[in-house]
Amino acid sequence: MSRCKVTLFEQAAQLLASGQSFAYATIISENGSTPRSVGAKMLILPDRIYETIGGGGVEGDVIRLARERVLSDHQPRIKRYDMTGADAANSDFICGGTGEVLIDYIDAQDADNLTIFEQAAQAALCGQNAWLVTILDENREASSPRQFFLVLAGGQVVGTFHETPYLDKIAVCSPLAGSLHGEVRPGVRCIFDAVHIGGTVYLFGAGHVSKEVATMAKMAGFHVVVLDDRVEFANAERFPGCEVRVIDSFEHMPLFAIDANSYLLIITRGHLFDRVVLEWALTTEAGYIGMIGSRSKREAIYGYLRGEGVAQARLDEVHSPIGLAIGAETPAEIAVSIVAELIQERARARKTQKSAAQQQQQHEGGRL
Repeated sequence: MSRCKVTLFEQAAQLLASGQSFAYATIISENGSTPRSVGAKMLILPDRIYETIGGGGVEGDVIRLARERVLSDHQPRIKRYDMTGADAANSDFICGGTGEVLIDYIDAQDADNLTIFEQAAQAALCGQNAWLVTILDENREASSPRQFFLVLAGGQVVGTFHETPYLDKIAVCSPLAGSLHGEVRPGVRCIFDAVHIGGTVYLFGAGHVSKEVATMAKMAGFHVVVLDDRVEFANAERFPGCEVRVIDSFEHMPLFAIDANSYLLIITRGHLFDRVVLEWALTTEAGYIGMIGSRSKREAIYGYLRGEGVAQARLDEVHSPIGLAIGAETPAEIAVSIVAELIQERARARKTQKSAAQQQQQHEGGRL
């Protein structure tokens, strides 16, 4: 599989492998309108940066703080920003919301850090859930005032986690904890930074529209998997940076780890296998299912599936015709409309997940 862009985690691993330490900035909370959402991150070195947390006054202040303080004293900081009111506007903090940014020091001399970011890069590449965990403990009795490690979906820890009387492995390292941010007790902050947050797009069909969709979906942060039964279309040259699979037939789908973070796009050649793929897709737990084509084609397929016992309520969940209604005609324009809809649905899902996590935190009194 060819690659066209180095991910932030790969870049971090390359820096560490070359002996370069850096500051690692992550948006860990946001409320209202902010430049970027929770999970946006960047690497800061004395002479350059990688990626962005939104630009403007907030990013400029984070870069300044990282270079003047964090890279010098190696101490992590959580900086809160209030982008409301006249003072904020005068300072170029004009979005109108509030947020927090964690600025941590990642030391190249600590061998665990290289392993952590290498594993994070692999998880991101494969579309696997994992969380970078930072624990800041200001209590005097804390033997480890700052902990940093990676938790894989199965609960495996990469790096070192030190248990304390109020931090046990089951509570901190279970997959359920990955959706939470909390203060375990006064002065103890647990921060979970999801490695794979962009979602995985599965493109069923490797034609002209899919080629454009793949390019734009990658730019929007999705992991892309392309499937077709034609090797001359489904190949790494046509889809650089994507996971490409040549299948025997759309009627015999391989096993996939389809979940709520999966986006299934049905764009088979000439619509020949759209019904077959849709019938299979409706048996999965995908967070998004979209099918290209006209309304008349959609109704014909829906009619067949209703005859096979598929409930109308389930069919109503399918996005078809796929994409936002922007008058798109060319493959590139159609791809814009499709990826825009994916971004819209992803943002809606994140908002729902954030609300659920906040409700759970309130229910548990802020404890993990």
